[in-house]
Amino acid sequence: MPEAKKLDTTITDSIVAARRQLECALQRAGRNHDDARLLAVSKTKPAALIREAFQAGQRHFGENYVQEALDKQHALADLDIVWHFIGPLQSNKTRSVAEHFSWVHTIERAKIATRLNDQRPQTLGPLNVCLQVNISAEPTKSGVSPEALDALVEHVVALPNLRLRGLMAIPTPMEDHDEQRKPFRALRELLEQLQARYPTLKLDTLSMGMSNDFEAAIEEGATLIRLGTAIFGARDYSQQPNTPAQKD
Repeated sequence: MPEAKKLDTTITDSIVAARRQLECALQRAGRNHDDARLLAVSKTKPAALIREAFQAGQRHFGENYVQEALDKQHALADLDIVWHFIGPLQSNKTRSVAEHFSWVHTIERAKIATRLNDQRPQTLGPLNVCLQVNISAEPTKSGVSPEALDALVEHVVALPNLRLRGLMAIPTPMEDHDEQRKPFRALRELLEQLQARYPTLKLDTLSMGMSNDFEAAIEEGATLIRLGTAIFGARDYSQQPNTPAQKD
């Protein structure tokens, strides 16, 4: 697994190393080299580092905090970045996300989906969305329960300005590789059930796997892996009150 970026390692070096790790994991899993994409998680990091990562060939970036992301988008407006919103989404922030992001990974309530749909500008086309599943059934973690997933899917697929792409999860952190695979396998099986139920939809996305467990996620079918510290180094959360450190 990739280590946190060392002080003498450039962003370019880190991206090259992360891509190599991803390609090796795909090869070991018997998958094609382009079956999964790296999503660089740039929360708390300055726009200058994102620009450096872009210059190294990275195009997809994930942000957790709306205002921080909007500031970066303004500073990087000259770059053709694909922005993913991957943090908890409150009702009063849906308009900004609907207007300024290409992807949202964290839909867990019908109300949020409806607001995103109603506030999505027609000129931008449908917003790509994933439904966040609380796959480990943690009482303190966001996400719809597997039992309530079908009802949320029914609601989202009826919204014309949203394009349901798949599922996302952040399982309970575990060190054992085989134990890491279990929740990822459960999420994949949920997606396969949805693919069978909705064959005309392009349900092609499993957003799962971070720095400590992405190899297990790849083995279970991940198509988007979220790497932050492995690319940008350790984060400074001092400017983000009440935000727990999460190693992605």
